Amino acid sequence: MEKIRKSLSGWGVPFGLIALGLVPAVAGTVRLLQLANGPVTPENLRYFEAPLPAVLHMVTVMLFSFLGALQFAPRLRKAYPRWHRWSGRIIVPSGIIAALTGLWMNQFYPLPPHDGTALYVTRLITGIWMTYALILGYLAIRRRDIAAHQDWMLRGYAIGLGAGTQVLTHLPYFIFVGEPDIDVRAVLMGAGWAINAAIAEAIIWRRARPPVFAAA
Repeated sequence: MEKIRKSLSGWGVPFGLIALGLVPAVAGTVRLLQLANGPVTPENLRYFEAPLPAVLHMVTVMLFSFLGALQFAPRLRKAYPRWHRWSGRIIVPSGIIAALTGLWMNQFYPLPPHDGTALYVTRLITGIWMTYALILGYLAIRRRDIAAHQDWMLRGYAIGLGAGTQVLTHLPYFIFVGEPDIDVRAVLMGAGWAINAAIAEAIIWRRARPPVFAAA
Protein backbone atom coordinates (compact mmCIF):
# COMPACT_ATOMS: atom_id res chain seq x y z
CA MET A 1 0.00 0.00 0.00
CA GLU A 2 2.84 2.35 0.86
CA LYS A 3 4.45 1.62 -2.51
CA ILE A 4 1.23 2.53 -4.32
CA ARG A 5 0.91 5.71 -2.28
CA LYS A 6 4.44 6.78 -3.18
CA SER A 7 3.93 6.00 -6.88
CA LEU A 8 0.79 8.19 -6.92
CA SER A 9 2.42 10.99 -4.96
CA GLY A 10 2.41 14.23 -6.92
CA TRP A 11 -0.23 13.05 -9.40
CA GLY A 12 -3.27 14.50 -7.59
CA VAL A 13 -3.14 17.88 -9.35
CA PRO A 14 -2.60 16.45 -12.88
CA PHE A 15 -5.42 13.92 -12.42
CA GLY A 16 -7.70 16.68 -11.11
CA LEU A 17 -6.91 18.93 -14.07
CA ILE A 18 -7.50 16.09 -16.52
CA ALA A 19 -10.85 15.37 -14.87
CA LEU A 20 -11.73 19.08 -15.07
CA GLY A 21 -11.07 19.05 -18.80
CA LEU A 22 -13.00 15.87 -19.54
CA VAL A 23 -16.47 17.39 -19.91
CA PRO A 24 -15.46 20.09 -22.45
CA ALA A 25 -13.30 17.48 -24.20
CA VAL A 26 -16.31 15.19 -24.56
CA ALA A 27 -18.41 18.11 -25.81
CA GLY A 28 -15.70 18.98 -28.33
CA THR A 29 -15.52 15.37 -29.52
CA VAL A 30 -19.28 15.30 -30.00
CA ARG A 31 -19.03 18.53 -32.01
CA LEU A 32 -16.30 17.05 -34.20
CA LEU A 33 -18.45 13.98 -34.85
CA GLN A 34 -21.35 16.22 -35.79
CA LEU A 35 -19.17 18.08 -38.26
CA ALA A 36 -18.10 14.78 -39.79
CA ASN A 37 -21.49 13.09 -39.92
CA GLY A 38 -24.19 15.68 -39.20
CA PRO A 39 -26.97 16.43 -38.59
CA VAL A 40 -27.03 20.15 -39.32
CA THR A 41 -29.17 22.05 -36.82
CA PRO A 42 -29.78 25.78 -36.24
CA GLU A 43 -27.50 25.54 -33.18
CA ASN A 44 -24.47 24.16 -35.07
CA LEU A 45 -25.06 25.68 -38.52
CA ARG A 46 -22.30 28.26 -37.99
CA TYR A 47 -19.73 25.47 -37.56
CA PHE A 48 -20.69 23.87 -40.89
CA GLU A 49 -20.45 27.20 -42.71
CA ALA A 50 -16.85 27.71 -41.51
CA PRO A 51 -15.62 24.42 -40.00
CA LEU A 52 -11.83 24.94 -40.01
CA PRO A 53 -11.60 27.35 -37.03
CA ALA A 54 -13.95 25.14 -35.01
CA VAL A 55 -11.99 21.95 -35.76
CA LEU A 56 -8.65 23.60 -34.99
CA HIS A 57 -10.07 25.05 -31.77
CA MET A 58 -11.47 21.78 -30.48
CA VAL A 59 -8.37 19.72 -31.30
CA THR A 60 -5.87 22.22 -29.91
CA VAL A 61 -7.90 22.81 -26.74
CA MET A 62 -7.80 19.09 -25.96
CA LEU A 63 -4.05 18.90 -26.64
CA PHE A 64 -3.42 22.01 -24.56
CA SER A 65 -5.53 20.96 -21.58
CA PHE A 66 -4.39 17.33 -21.30
CA LEU A 67 -0.69 17.77 -22.10
CA GLY A 68 -0.68 20.90 -19.96
CA ALA A 69 -2.05 18.94 -17.01
CA LEU A 70 0.95 16.61 -17.14
CA GLN A 71 3.28 19.59 -16.69
CA PHE A 72 2.03 19.73 -13.10
CA ALA A 73 3.49 16.27 -12.31
CA PRO A 74 6.88 17.00 -10.67
CA ARG A 75 7.99 13.36 -10.74
CA LEU A 76 7.38 13.21 -14.50
CA ARG A 77 9.28 16.45 -15.13
CA LYS A 78 12.25 15.34 -13.07
CA ALA A 79 12.38 11.82 -14.51
CA TYR A 80 11.93 12.90 -18.14
CA PRO A 81 13.17 16.50 -18.59
CA ARG A 82 13.37 16.08 -22.37
CA TRP A 83 9.71 15.05 -22.47
CA HIS A 84 8.84 18.25 -20.62
CA ARG A 85 10.65 20.34 -23.22
CA TRP A 86 9.28 18.52 -26.25
CA SER A 87 5.71 18.47 -24.96
CA GLY A 88 6.05 22.20 -24.34
CA ARG A 89 6.69 22.62 -28.05
CA ILE A 90 3.23 21.17 -28.62
CA ILE A 91 1.49 22.87 -25.69
CA VAL A 92 2.46 26.46 -26.49
CA PRO A 93 1.43 26.44 -30.19
CA SER A 94 -1.73 24.48 -29.33
CA GLY A 95 -2.71 27.03 -26.70
CA ILE A 96 -2.05 29.98 -29.00
CA ILE A 97 -4.02 28.39 -31.85
CA ALA A 98 -6.86 27.56 -29.45
CA ALA A 99 -6.97 31.15 -28.22
CA LEU A 100 -6.78 32.70 -31.70
CA THR A 101 -9.42 30.41 -33.20
CA GLY A 102 -11.62 31.13 -30.19
CA LEU A 103 -11.23 34.85 -30.88
CA TRP A 104 -12.00 34.28 -34.57
CA MET A 105 -15.19 32.35 -33.80
CA ASN A 106 -16.23 34.95 -31.23
CA GLN A 107 -15.75 37.72 -33.79
CA PHE A 108 -17.08 36.20 -37.01
CA TYR A 109 -19.57 33.44 -36.13
CA PRO A 110 -23.17 34.64 -35.71
CA LEU A 111 -23.89 35.29 -32.04
CA PRO A 112 -25.97 32.37 -30.65
CA PRO A 113 -29.36 33.30 -29.13
CA HIS A 114 -28.25 32.32 -25.60
CA ASP A 115 -25.16 34.55 -25.72
CA GLY A 116 -25.00 38.31 -25.49
CA THR A 117 -22.76 41.35 -25.65
CA ALA A 118 -21.37 40.83 -22.14
CA LEU A 119 -20.24 37.29 -22.92
CA TYR A 120 -18.84 38.43 -26.28
CA VAL A 121 -16.69 41.06 -24.53
CA THR A 122 -15.62 38.58 -21.83
CA ARG A 123 -14.51 36.06 -24.45
CA LEU A 124 -12.63 38.81 -26.27
CA ILE A 125 -10.74 39.79 -23.11
CA THR A 126 -9.92 36.24 -22.03
CA GLY A 127 -8.83 35.19 -25.52
CA ILE A 128 -6.46 38.14 -25.83
CA TRP A 129 -5.13 37.57 -22.31
CA MET A 130 -4.51 33.88 -22.95
CA THR A 131 -2.64 34.63 -26.18
CA TYR A 132 -0.58 37.34 -24.47
CA ALA A 133 0.31 35.08 -21.52
CA LEU A 134 1.43 32.18 -23.70
CA ILE A 135 3.56 34.40 -25.93
CA LEU A 136 5.26 35.92 -22.88
CA GLY A 137 5.75 32.43 -21.46
CA TYR A 138 7.46 31.35 -24.67
CA LEU A 139 9.67 34.45 -24.77
CA ALA A 140 10.62 33.92 -21.12
CA ILE A 141 11.88 30.37 -21.70
CA ARG A 142 13.80 31.54 -24.75
CA ARG A 143 15.81 33.87 -22.51
CA ARG A 144 16.06 31.13 -19.82
CA ASP A 145 13.87 32.97 -17.31
CA ILE A 146 12.31 29.87 -15.73
CA ALA A 147 10.29 31.70 -13.06
CA ALA A 148 8.65 34.08 -15.54
CA HIS A 149 8.03 31.18 -17.93
CA GLN A 150 6.24 29.20 -15.23
CA ASP A 151 4.15 32.20 -14.15
CA TRP A 152 2.97 33.15 -17.64
CA MET A 153 2.31 29.57 -18.69
CA LEU A 154 0.24 29.07 -15.55
CA ARG A 155 -1.79 32.17 -16.37
CA GLY A 156 -2.39 30.99 -19.92
CA TYR A 157 -3.27 27.46 -18.84
CA ALA A 158 -5.72 28.73 -16.22
CA ILE A 159 -7.68 30.63 -18.87
CA GLY A 160 -7.48 27.71 -21.31
CA LEU A 161 -9.05 25.40 -18.73
CA GLY A 162 -11.88 27.83 -18.07
CA ALA A 163 -14.41 25.65 -19.92
CA GLY A 164 -13.92 22.92 -17.31
CA THR A 165 -14.57 25.29 -14.41
CA GLN A 166 -17.59 26.71 -16.23
CA VAL A 167 -19.19 23.28 -15.96
CA LEU A 168 -18.89 23.60 -12.17
CA THR A 169 -20.25 27.16 -12.10
CA HIS A 170 -23.24 26.18 -14.26
CA LEU A 171 -24.13 22.90 -12.57
CA PRO A 172 -25.58 24.26 -9.28
CA TYR A 173 -27.61 26.84 -11.19
CA PHE A 174 -29.05 24.19 -13.51
CA ILE A 175 -29.93 21.96 -10.54
CA PHE A 176 -31.51 24.55 -8.24
CA VAL A 177 -32.78 27.24 -10.64
CA GLY A 178 -32.90 25.95 -14.21
CA GLU A 179 -31.79 27.30 -17.57
CA PRO A 180 -29.89 30.61 -17.13
CA ASP A 181 -30.88 33.65 -19.15
CA ILE A 182 -28.39 35.64 -21.22
CA ASP A 183 -27.19 37.82 -18.34
CA VAL A 184 -26.84 34.98 -15.83
CA ARG A 185 -25.07 32.83 -18.41
CA ALA A 186 -22.52 35.60 -18.96
CA VAL A 187 -21.90 35.78 -15.20
CA LEU A 188 -21.53 32.00 -14.86
CA MET A 189 -19.17 31.81 -17.84
CA GLY A 190 -17.13 34.74 -16.59
CA ALA A 191 -16.96 33.20 -13.12
CA GLY A 192 -15.26 30.10 -14.57
CA TRP A 193 -12.45 32.17 -16.06
CA ALA A 194 -12.25 34.45 -13.00
CA ILE A 195 -11.92 31.54 -10.56
CA ASN A 196 -9.11 29.98 -12.58
CA ALA A 197 -7.31 33.30 -12.98
CA ALA A 198 -7.58 33.98 -9.24
CA ILE A 199 -6.18 30.55 -8.36
CA ALA A 200 -3.28 31.06 -10.79
CA GLU A 201 -2.42 34.44 -9.28
CA ALA A 202 -2.60 33.01 -5.76
CA ILE A 203 -0.15 30.26 -6.72
CA ILE A 204 2.19 32.79 -8.37
CA TRP A 205 2.02 35.09 -5.34
CA ARG A 206 2.75 32.22 -2.97
CA ARG A 207 5.78 31.15 -5.03
CA ALA A 208 7.10 34.70 -5.16
CA ARG A 209 7.00 35.38 -1.40
CA PRO A 210 10.34 35.87 0.34
CA PRO A 211 11.52 32.66 2.08
CA VAL A 212 11.31 34.18 5.59
CA PHE A 213 7.72 35.35 5.06
CA ALA A 214 6.76 32.02 3.45
CA ALA A 215 8.21 30.07 6.39
CA ALA A 216 6.33 32.22 8.85
